[in-house]
Amino acid sequence: MINIAVLGYGTIGSGVVEVLKTNSDSITKRAGDSIEVKYVLDLREFPEDPIMDKIVHDINIILDDPEVLIVCEHMGGVEPAYTFVKSALLKGKSVVTSNKELVAKHGAELLDLAKEKGLNFLFEASVGGGIPIIRPLNQSLTADEIMEITGILNGTTNYILSKMSEEGVDFDTALSEAQRLGYAERNPAADVEGHDACRKIAILSSLAFGMQVDFEDIYTEGITKVSDVDIRYAKALNARIKLFASSIREGEQVYAMVAPVMIRANHPLYSVNNVFNGIFVKGNVIGDVMFYGSGAGKLPTASAVVADVVDAAKHLEKNIWTIWSSKKLELTNVNHIQHRFFIRVKDDAKIKEQVANLFGSVEEVKVDGITGEYAFLTSDITEQDLNENKKKLSDVLSVIRVRF
Repeated sequence: MINIAVLGYGTIGSGVVEVLKTNSDSITKRAGDSIEVKYVLDLREFPEDPIMDKIVHDINIILDDPEVLIVCEHMGGVEPAYTFVKSALLKGKSVVTSNKELVAKHGAELLDLAKEKGLNFLFEASVGGGIPIIRPLNQSLTADEIMEITGILNGTTNYILSKMSEEGVDFDTALSEAQRLGYAERNPAADVEGHDACRKIAILSSLAFGMQVDFEDIYTEGITKVSDVDIRYAKALNARIKLFASSIREGEQVYAMVAPVMIRANHPLYSVNNVFNGIFVKGNVIGDVMFYGSGAGKLPTASAVVADVVDAAKHLEKNIWTIWSSKKLELTNVNHIQHRFFIRVKDDAKIKEQVANLFGSVEEVKVDGITGEYAFLTSDITEQDLNENKKKLSDVLSVIRVRF
């Protein structure tokens, strides 16, 4: 029997306990031994839950018990999760986590510590919920040079944009519906401002390129400025708007960005809608690969956690090698990156002449019923040129990057 401890009995922690109980027979076969939850750490009491006899409030009870070989951390945030996880590794216990903030901030350090101790630090569930992506990057795609990772990595924003597109509602209405259904938090800033997706693409980038990518260095733009009018223009262009988290290698340079992007049906992520996530990976040998599934939720995420627990149980005395150096990868300044842009400005007598002088030849976009503004698609220009031109335009209503 392999004893584990679960830190945090919230949505994911309780899901881990449920999955281990529901699929105990098949998990035992795959792990080569039975897996038993010995402790659950939480500040709360759960008097009506059978888990109550395993609840502890002191992390040292877990750290000082030599029978606990694997710790599952699902507390969220950086502290005290970082302190508890590091202490567990120092005490000779492998760690599995779903905590994207922790992994993005301290992943390289904790991986190094696990290697030093002959243990494992595994974090499949930190990106994409139930979608397997960490393990494929670390194992299945190691023969490739990764050229691009682009993902719809946040189910809340994808639901909101899908709702706006399907029903023609505005952002606030779609957000309220997402909150009512439990897809969005009462304070949705981490999702709608792009911070959640930013941390996830930082983790994927660090794994893909083998060096530390700091999420603070990634240009991040959320969806709060995407309007129902933008959605109408996208439909007129046979396109959809998605929040993309991208990391792209061009020669020796890598740039990363989180921002709304307009795409058409020929893009692999076009049909990823509602709360689903999709991750597109381009390798120099394998070509294009897609990963698709439930990007969040109690049981899908818990399934990914338990898969890591099984992996850790099968490698109790052997480190699973992961290439993620603590050396920082200097990202290319996004000002030098080229995109096409969809731009809306208030209409006036001189606007077409002004746009032509700044952007050259553009593709005008019209939608029946929308008046008082001028919308157009640019050719490929740099982010820097866009920003300089925006300063010279009066009353810019919207700017969205385009990939077609």
